[in-house]
Amino acid sequence: MCQLLGMSCKKPTSIGFSFEGFRARGGLTDEHKDGWGIAFFNENSVDVFLDHEPAANSQKAEQVYHSDIKSKTIIAHIRKATVGEVKLSNCHPFQRNLWNSEWVFCHNGDLKDFNPALTGKFSPQGETDSELAFCYLLQQLEHEFPVSAPTAADFFAVLDKLSREIARYGTFNIILSNGEWLYTYCSTSLAYVERKYPFTTVTLIDKDLSLDLSQHTTSDDKVILIATKPLTLNENWKVYGEHESRLFKEGELLLERNQLALFQD
Repeated sequence: MCQLLGMSCKKPTSIGFSFEGFRARGGLTDEHKDGWGIAFFNENSVDVFLDHEPAANSQKAEQVYHSDIKSKTIIAHIRKATVGEVKLSNCHPFQRNLWNSEWVFCHNGDLKDFNPALTGKFSPQGETDSELAFCYLLQQLEHEFPVSAPTAADFFAVLDKLSREIARYGTFNIILSNGEWLYTYCSTSLAYVERKYPFTTVTLIDKDLSLDLSQHTTSDDKVILIATKPLTLNENWKVYGEHESRLFKEGELLLERNQLALFQD
């Protein structure tokens, strides 16, 4: 299985500290050593860095860490190959254009016998079930909303329905974003933490490294950090239940479908 990392912020923020702990799981403290990738959204586009080398000892990952790039929305992925060779075209995040916006997508899990019919506009370039699912999601979203992006509520409702449909074929933990909305769906493992004033010192699980957040933030900063498994020892991570989905925007939880909502349906 792979691992996911995402961040949604009120103001452009560096993910360097969290990324340093996350990438250690790419061959150092865990087995996800078959490539990695990270996407940084800026005002009008997205910069995506990919590498088929293990994240823990990748020179490119080291450069990304030291570059201290700031963004309001960031998505990262470390891969343990299950479907598809270890090569660049199979590394997440995957990127496509929909409604004149760039979308990026990461997936953790395996899908069995998932063979949706694609029209051809969105087609995989690699061999993974993950990219296939991404193309299918975008195709169905465009089918539902052919002219332009819907409201956040309509987008969330359709995407949640599609995610639960795909999850019938196996494990489907995902992060999907256009830089404004950051959508997450959990079939087995995801957690998130909210960082806001007053900020404290946080300590990584996978590295002997701590950071006093108050030295790098202001009182109106807000950050949501999402990961497959909690990255820090001393924060209040909220663990997703199975088949829960959440939509974040600018460091805040916008919409959610939790176990209670599922039970009431």
